[in-house]
Amino acid sequence: MFPDLTRDDVFRIETARLWLRWPRATDVAAFARLASEPDISAISECLPRPFGPPEAEDFVIGARRTNAEGRGIVLALSPRNDPRTLIGMAGVQTRCEGSAGADLVLGYWLGKPYWGNCLMQEAIEAVLDMVFVITNAATIETPLAEGNLAARKVLNRCGFPLESGMRHRAIVTRPAWLAARKGAVGRIALPQV
Repeated sequence: MFPDLTRDDVFRIETARLWLRWPRATDVAAFARLASEPDISAISECLPRPFGPPEAEDFVIGARRTNAEGRGIVLALSPRNDPRTLIGMAGVQTRCEGSAGADLVLGYWLGKPYWGNCLMQEAIEAVLDMVFVITNAATIETPLAEGNLAARKVLNRCGFPLESGMRHRAIVTRPAWLAARKGAVGRIALPQV
């Protein structure tokens, strides 16, 4: 599904404050430390519990395999002024069992020390921009953690409608994304419609 452009580990997305890049072995220690926080593990459906260095290493290897095979794009988040420092992850993968029929599933997390600065919104918008520009995906789904109001607000600002009937997941469509991005200065060029 993903083009050759994203299948090389030099691929990255730059935003105003972030680099979204392939995860590396040097990220494992920071990944294990940040993702093992109870506040992260409680809201993340994609990270096993308990989460330590072996799980972080397995995740990084799996993410790199997913990226190389073109089944998704899982990216490490780093401050643009310090691209070696891991602060979170964001990415999409082909639909998994239990999803509502969306083409891709969005996963994300941000280390607790970096909460409250709209960094996750910036990362998710960049991932959505990239996906809808370079793939033919029509829909992207994301799980909604029970009680995580901050994530719901971020997702809504990123174009995910949060209807009352969708209690455990949200889905954004290509037309909804185009409408949400209309008039906005995107980080990458929008396709001609």
